Amino acid sequence: MNTTKLLATHACQISAAGQFDVQSTEPVPSPCVSVCRMSPDRSHCEGCFRTLDDIRAWSRAGNSERRRIWTEALCRAGIALPPGLA
Repeated sequence: MNTTKLLATHACQISAAGQFDVQSTEPVPSPCVSVCRMSPDRSHCEGCFRTLDDIRAWSRAGNSERRRIWTEALCRAGIALPPGLA
């Protein structure tokens, strides 16, 4: 399975669990799919499509910032936003 499909599947699972919901008190899970390598131009991770700045900010980010990072990563990957992020 390619990394885009892995990320799309991961996003759908998180969405189905309600963890993208603004009302959820659970921390928004990381988009990491354990394929950690930077693109040749170093613009983003080839697994989760986050930028280095996104990856650095993740541990300190609140849920709204995490949802924004997810949205941008999915858009960068060309993946439709699942319910909860759309």
